[in-house]
Amino acid sequence: MTAPEPSGYARRLGVFDATMLVVGGIVGAGIFLNPSVVAQREPTAFLTIGIWVLGGAVALAGAFVFAELGARQPEAGGGYVYLRDGLSPVCGFLYGWTELLVINSGGIAAVAVTFASYAADLTGASRTIIPWLAVGAIVLLSGVNLLGIKTGAVAQNILTVLKLLALAALIVVGLGGPGGPTALSASSALTARTALTAIGTGLIPVLFAYGGWQSTNFVAAELKEPRRNLPRALVMGVVIVVLVYVLANVVYVKVLGLRGLAASTAPASDVMRGLIGPWGATFIALGIAVSTFGFLNLAILSAPRVYQAMAADGVFFGRAAKLNQRYRVPAVAILIQGAWAALLIATKTYGQLLDYVVFGDWIFFGLVGVVLFVYRKADTADKAVEAVRADGTGPPGFRCPGYPLVPGFFVLAAAFAVVSTVLSNPMNAALGGGIILLGIPAYLGWRRAAERA
Repeated sequence: MTAPEPSGYARRLGVFDATMLVVGGIVGAGIFLNPSVVAQREPTAFLTIGIWVLGGAVALAGAFVFAELGARQPEAGGGYVYLRDGLSPVCGFLYGWTELLVINSGGIAAVAVTFASYAADLTGASRTIIPWLAVGAIVLLSGVNLLGIKTGAVAQNILTVLKLLALAALIVVGLGGPGGPTALSASSALTARTALTAIGTGLIPVLFAYGGWQSTNFVAAELKEPRRNLPRALVMGVVIVVLVYVLANVVYVKVLGLRGLAASTAPASDVMRGLIGPWGATFIALGIAVSTFGFLNLAILSAPRVYQAMAADGVFFGRAAKLNQRYRVPAVAILIQGAWAALLIATKTYGQLLDYVVFGDWIFFGLVGVVLFVYRKADTADKAVEAVRADGTGPPGFRCPGYPLVPGFFVLAAAFAVVSTVLSNPMNAALGGGIILLGIPAYLGWRRAAERA
């Protein structure tokens, strides 16, 4: 058995495990269902596919940023730790607060319901059992992850490989099959202004589809050789997803045509049904069920490390700071998360809450990008670090390539996502901002309680 680290966690995950966490944290049901939203906003097939390439470039830039930060601070909690140390403790807390209250727990609830819907349809069960099946999936996977990070990671590896196989089948069948009537030749006359507007509106759903790579940073304290393996996993995982997403969209446009893709509510199923018959659509439905189950496992596995780090800092329930002595997992944090996600399903509030706060994810992405600039500025001011760099070895760990352009590009993309989302629905953004800011009195209350203890 691997000896525990000073943090209490045990380093049990290798680079393959970490890479599968990255892929599993990004790929859910969206790539099977949502490319039609992008196609509705793009006037040409070239732009439709190009927007997924551009979104992939943003995701890769983000992976580089999180890779350097993870190499600098390979601790449990990821973004919470970077924001806490790089900007302010309250900023880090608001990130963790938003993850628990809405973004991660609401995501768990939404994905669990999606999985349950497909599972019910595949088995012919009554749709009245969907909420119960969704809660049962959360309970089951929470139990799996209470048995240790390696147990959860093995389950994640299997589920991620299966979802990649489903997507690979879609891509191979689609590329080898006949094209639609307009297929990749779809085009229209474009002005520069029209193209820029189309890129701007289409990029938002693509950026949200690519989010999720940061989850692996949450478990950095449980990776073997994290300063080397975390950057490798982040870059490899994001590259895999970009290739899969772009090729899947090439298939959608090739087989359905641009207008057919825009009109489809389930493009992956439509492609497979059109090329190999009804059982192809059933295969994709099974692939979506597996993909959502894997995404659900990843969300349950990773985020409790954030809440445990918050509790260890005295800004969350104290018992959540403790790790199970046998399995070295944040058991109380896993249980709190599971109970809250189940309550969101029972009260049917997860969808509305996510609509309010989903833009907050990109607020914190952008702020994490700013942290890298803060750390690099501190490096420059640190004569010892400068001396090491002059010696030709540089500071220890991975360095973001293309600095400052790459992290600057990422921060600007995050700002674009936030501003565009706010402008598209100011009321939801105002309500979401209020939910995030409610974390300030919660933070102050926990701080006062910790000071009295």
